[in-house]
Amino acid sequence: MAYNETHVAQHTSQVVSTNKVLRNTYGLLAMTLLFSAVTAGVAMTMGVERMNILVFFIGAYGLMFLVHKTANSAAGLLATFAFTGFMGFTLGPILSAYLALPNGAALIMNALAMTGLTFIGLSAVALITKKDFSFLANFLMAGAIVLILAMVAGLIFQIPTLMLMVSAGFVLFASAAILYQTSEIVHRAGETNYILATITLYVSIYNLFVSLLMLLGIMSND
Repeated sequence: MAYNETHVAQHTSQVVSTNKVLRNTYGLLAMTLLFSAVTAGVAMTMGVERMNILVFFIGAYGLMFLVHKTANSAAGLLATFAFTGFMGFTLGPILSAYLALPNGAALIMNALAMTGLTFIGLSAVALITKKDFSFLANFLMAGAIVLILAMVAGLIFQIPTLMLMVSAGFVLFASAAILYQTSEIVHRAGETNYILATITLYVSIYNLFVSLLMLLGIMSND
C-alpha cells in the first residue's frame, strides 16, 4: 500500500512538473514569436538589406551559445529575446523580397498558415499520444550535419536543385525536431529547462517557415 501511494505521489508530481514546463515553454515561445514579428517589421520599415551569411551565422550561433550558457539564470530570458529578436530582424529583408513579387503576400500568408498548422498538429500528436520520440535524436544529429553541409554547398555553387532539396530537408528536419522536443518535455527524459525547450521549438518553427516559403516560391516560379 505504501509503495502504491509513493508511486502515485511521484507520478502526480511528475505530471505537475511536466505541465509547468509545457506551460512556461509555450508561453515564452508565443512571446518570442511576437517579438520576432516586431523586429522583422522594424527591419522591413528600415529597408534593411539581406545580411551577409557569415555575419548571420556568427550572430545566430553566438547568441544561441549565450542562451545555453545563461539558461539557468534570469539572464537566460534576456539572451532568449536577444536571439529571437536577431532572427526576426534577419527575416525582415527576406519578407521584403517576397513582398516585391506579384503574389508575394499570398506566399507569405500560405507559408505562415502551413507553419502554424504543422506545429499545432505535430505538438498535438506528441502530447495526445504521449509516444516517446527520443529515437529521433540520432536522426536529428546526422540530419543537422548533412543539411548544413548541403546548404553551404548550395550557397557556393548556386545549384537550384540542391537548394530545393535543402529546403525540403529542413521541413522534415524541423518537423522531427518539434516531435522530439515536445516528447522530451512530456516524458521528462530530456529537456526540463523551458528556456532551452523554447529555443529548440523556435528554431524549428523559424526553419519550417523559411523553408516552406522558399518551396512555395519555387513552385510558383518565383
